[in-house]
Amino acid sequence: MAVSAKTIVLGLLAGLSMGASALLVAARPAPVPVSAPIVRPPAEAGEVAMLEPFVDGLMKAEMDNGKIPGGVISIVKDGKLLFAKGYGLADVEHGTPVDPEKHLFRIASTTKLFTWTAVMQLVEQGRLDLDTDINTYLRTFKIPATYKQPITLRHLMTHTAGFEEGSVGYGITTDLNGAPSIAQKLAAHVPARVRPPGQMPSYSNYGAALAGLIVEQVSGMPYDDYVEQRIFAPLGMRYATVREPVPAALAPFKVVGYAREGGAFVRKPATYEGGFRPAGSGSVSALDMTHFMIAALQGGSYDGKSILTPAGMLRMQSPAFTLDPRLPALGLGYYGQNVGGERAWAHGGSDPLFNTELYLFPARRLGVFISFSGGQGDVAAENLTKALIARLYPRQRPAPKVVAIGSLEKYAGRYEFTRRSHTKIDKFYNLISQLPVSASGDRLSMGSGEEEVQFAPIGRDLFQEVGGTRQIAFRTNAAGEVTHMFLDFLSFAPLERVPFFDGSGLWYPSLGLILALFLSAILGLFYRARLIAAMPWPQRRLIWLSAAVAILGTFSIMVLGFLLISTDLVGRLSHIPGSWKIALVMPILFIGLTAVFLAMLPKAWAGKYWSLRNRLYHTAMGAAAIMLTLFFLKWNLVGWNFG
Repeated sequence: MAVSAKTIVLGLLAGLSMGASALLVAARPAPVPVSAPIVRPPAEAGEVAMLEPFVDGLMKAEMDNGKIPGGVISIVKDGKLLFAKGYGLADVEHGTPVDPEKHLFRIASTTKLFTWTAVMQLVEQGRLDLDTDINTYLRTFKIPATYKQPITLRHLMTHTAGFEEGSVGYGITTDLNGAPSIAQKLAAHVPARVRPPGQMPSYSNYGAALAGLIVEQVSGMPYDDYVEQRIFAPLGMRYATVREPVPAALAPFKVVGYAREGGAFVRKPATYEGGFRPAGSGSVSALDMTHFMIAALQGGSYDGKSILTPAGMLRMQSPAFTLDPRLPALGLGYYGQNVGGERAWAHGGSDPLFNTELYLFPARRLGVFISFSGGQGDVAAENLTKALIARLYPRQRPAPKVVAIGSLEKYAGRYEFTRRSHTKIDKFYNLISQLPVSASGDRLSMGSGEEEVQFAPIGRDLFQEVGGTRQIAFRTNAAGEVTHMFLDFLSFAPLERVPFFDGSGLWYPSLGLILALFLSAILGLFYRARLIAAMPWPQRRLIWLSAAVAILGTFSIMVLGFLLISTDLVGRLSHIPGSWKIALVMPILFIGLTAVFLAMLPKAWAGKYWSLRNRLYHTAMGAAAIMLTLFFLKWNLVGWNFG
């Protein structure tokens, strides 16, 4: 879901900096209710005896640190269930412990693995082709031909279709009454194509939902029915659904979502994907997810039944798009990750109340599924898996040799994710989610303060975390200028260097200066009231215009900024608040008033109004008004640019 990109990266950097041993030593959590572990033969008794207390300690520490009410973990190894256990509460009010066999956690974007599997099934049947224009399969609307190259299913599965991100006002819903179908929703919110397909990944919920629609229209089956009959049924996944709301038969097993408020867990209303269901509507038990993981690790088969051929499953878990050959690649639906020195195929999911991670380690025949309700579950899941890998496969990993590559200043700057809006009001959030990178000596620093993490050069344009295993790489153009940054722990989320005119380093100080100048004009209006009243009308009129520009500009910045930042995630993704619509009148009025002021400003010079200093001051006011106008235009705050 649409969590702040900066929050994701800095949260991971800060959270993953803590080693497993540090977590266990530092955290002394209160007792957390746990279910009895589920173990199926032929798991080695000694292996489980070693694993259970270790996982218990990690889960309790992470849930206490992350303020998480409920969690679950399941692990498969060598085609068998190794371990599954629930922690905390599925329903706090009723004190219901989490049951890994039956309790359904909302898995958000991890649902995409079901959608991509459905696509590959139809590819194997010859009904879909990965490299054919998707408009061939769409029956109710078409994707505009912005570029010569068409979008294909391969592009959708590697997130390289070139769509912009969009979600404000329609990304989720809190009320399914009268909700549009998948086809209707996608037709109503086609995002702009902002780069040619196949050029650069930009993670896209729209693209995944579009793939689900293609499955629906080509198979002739509703998406929900298709997943149930062609994936869940063969795998024996009885506690799993992609329907919204959860069907009545499964509703008693739905885990409740909570937020931490005032030191207590507060139940929050459920959110739904609606017409974006193929991108994130799944609710599944941990034990049922072991069936899916075993099939994914065993050539598409579980308990004698197949959902894909071995060749098809291998195709999904093979490099399909590579940003840098030294870092994990994107597969067809899965994305590569480096977890504690082990290569994994993974997929996670987050919504406002749940966080999920699924990891497959084919070389180890190991699969790990972790899901949490509420709290900092994304960080907790990363910590858990990294610690688990270190425990299962301990080995000495010598620190890579740091190389001297000269000055690192060319890497310093601000970076933004390719997954962002370009044409809608959503673009405003790009400004407040830029990731700073600074250089000092032979180190790069990402983030700031307690969240700062340092990286040292280990190769050309390649850096490794100081004291850790994570790596980042940079791409340069023919002139040697840095254009992109890639993270081995977010292989699906490359970042681009922020141009100067887009950078918060320009706009934050500019807004500060504009506000200071505007406030001085407003105060001057009151302190010089008698002097102004004695001036000739043309001069008095210009001063009043200047003050009106300052007042309206100040209110526009403060009101719009407050509304856009203070509206919570669910509020801004589920609908367009009426207050936004009203407030967006202000930039239009401001631009009109600025035009009148600028048209009259030359008269102050021609008529030699006031002193030279005062004329220069009002000229500066005009320049500030122009700069604020550019700000409103730049960040799509002029008009009602909703998706």
